[in-house]
Amino acid sequence: MPWEKRFDVGETLTRAMHAFWTRGYEATSMQDLVAATGVNRASLYATYGDKRELFLAALRKYDGEVRGHTLQELARVHAPADAIGALFDKFIAQTAVPGQNWGCFLINTALELAAHDAEIAELVNAAQDDIEAFFLAMIRKGQASGAFNRERDAALLAHQALASLLGMLVMIRSRPERKYLDAVRDGVLRSLG
Repeated sequence: MPWEKRFDVGETLTRAMHAFWTRGYEATSMQDLVAATGVNRASLYATYGDKRELFLAALRKYDGEVRGHTLQELARVHAPADAIGALFDKFIAQTAVPGQNWGCFLINTALELAAHDAEIAELVNAAQDDIEAFFLAMIRKGQASGAFNRERDAALLAHQALASLLGMLVMIRSRPERKYLDAVRDGVLRSLG
């Protein structure tokens, strides 16, 4: 009879994701993961292989369920300027809750690991490309409706918006001062007019 898991794999992965997201890969020990998930070390190893594989599974979960879902939802329910602003605001809002300025799991990973791990770099780069594609789609939609300046190069604006978002996400971790973060968002929105 095959070994049966006695824990919720999805919930365990979510808890592991939060542990890695708040602490980073290197600072999160297997004991931290046992404490965060409530699953013993042997079961974690049997399910995920090792710490790196658990980390990759958690990062993929974040990419699909958090980042990917957020972009789809913003594009679906908001006008272009509001969708762009709301993406920035989603992260800025973290700074209002003590201990919640985790930034973006993907960007934190890019800073910690992407330069040394090709597989992680590929995942992070694909996510960044997707974020830039979101900006490009919103900018083109705004230009088509007349909400944004049609004379501006939409691809260049999308690239600049991505760079601004990535920079802001680093600031959220190191200098979560609301006036600076709002200024980044507002500068991106002004550039579209």
